[in-house]
Amino acid sequence: MSFGTRHTLSDPDDPERGVGAARRWATSVFEATTNQCGGCLEIIHPERVVTGDRIPDGVLIQNVVAIQRGSERPNEVVIVQAHIDSRASDVMDAQSDAPGANDNASGSALVLEAARVLSQREFPATIVYALLSGEEQGLFGGELLADYALEQGWVVKAVLNNDIVGGSCGSDGKCDAGQVRVFSEGVRADSDERALQRLGSLGGENDSPSRNISRWLDELAAEYGGGLDVRQTWRSDRMGRGGDHLPFLERGLPAIRFSVAIEDYDHQHQDLRVEGGVTYGDTVDEMDFSYLAGVTRLNVQALDRLARLPMPPRGKTTAAVQTFSTVDWEPVMGATHYRIYRRRTDDPNWPATPERELSLQSGHEADGEGNFIVFRTRPEVQFEGVRGDDWIFGVAACNGEICSPISSAVPGGEFFPLESSE
Repeated sequence: MSFGTRHTLSDPDDPERGVGAARRWATSVFEATTNQCGGCLEIIHPERVVTGDRIPDGVLIQNVVAIQRGSERPNEVVIVQAHIDSRASDVMDAQSDAPGANDNASGSALVLEAARVLSQREFPATIVYALLSGEEQGLFGGELLADYALEQGWVVKAVLNNDIVGGSCGSDGKCDAGQVRVFSEGVRADSDERALQRLGSLGGENDSPSRNISRWLDELAAEYGGGLDVRQTWRSDRMGRGGDHLPFLERGLPAIRFSVAIEDYDHQHQDLRVEGGVTYGDTVDEMDFSYLAGVTRLNVQALDRLARLPMPPRGKTTAAVQTFSTVDWEPVMGATHYRIYRRRTDDPNWPATPERELSLQSGHEADGEGNFIVFRTRPEVQFEGVRGDDWIFGVAACNGEICSPISSAVPGGEFFPLESSE
């Protein structure tokens, strides 16, 4: 917030003011963190020149990214991210002060703190900590990182996007410091006509990977007991608005957005001013740091679990014109056993207790990359007398007592881009 503005079109070379100074400072924080963990972070700066409605003359978009490589499955990735840029009332105003305290220094601070804490541990999978540029001008930093993930061949387990996570009261005086909203898509953004036809026939409108990450986070928050509850908000983002998780969803990569329970519109996207007795501007004095600490702790707990857990399996249900249902799935590396769930088609959440647990300890073989485990026989569970028309099935991969988000065994339920499953 001391950089005056972090507007994407601000001077990138000014040593003290603007988005360039902010990015260099963020890089220095990551460097200090990696020095404390013996060089465990690889710091990179993906970049590209972009143009758009809000960038008519083109500008270099650069992200600040720190990668903590997994020890066993380095290609399996969980991402925590926030956008570092800010804006004033006029989205094209790159000169006026735009402190961007809640939107989105709060999310940026969360990412930097998560890196500091989790870099002291080792994980089987990779954690990526990312500060993105160009969000306010058109989600360009999110697009850049999503494309980079695909170019690297990353298997993205989850993207946790944190945007506006440091306040607990709205401009109408209403406050809620006990909940954080988690936004998740229903019908997948990468669905083509064929996928939509299969979805309509076999179900799955409420079973995208991000929807199941949302359910998993809700359970994690209840178990963690930190006093912060997840309010599942079942739409991709706030009405008529967006964030840097959306480019990942468009590319078929699982992603959700954390955001405050109540937004304060007087202190968001506003010039610093007093007007009609009302103070406007996104300043640090309007933040709730205790609330931000709670959201940060929940993210850290989620990242710790996700980086230790196996990939959610890709499953399928076979039940048409028969009196029983069969669920089968692709085994995943790191799983000691699997849990199979079912819920009624009109139930919003999975039951607390699985229908079946299955342990498969033989018949493994590693692929050449060391990224997956392939079973010589595909696991399968049959439910006699259970007519599949009335049920949604799902599979979670477990390691010890902790289990992955459930992957729904319906069209679009897999935690992979849809084109890879054709």
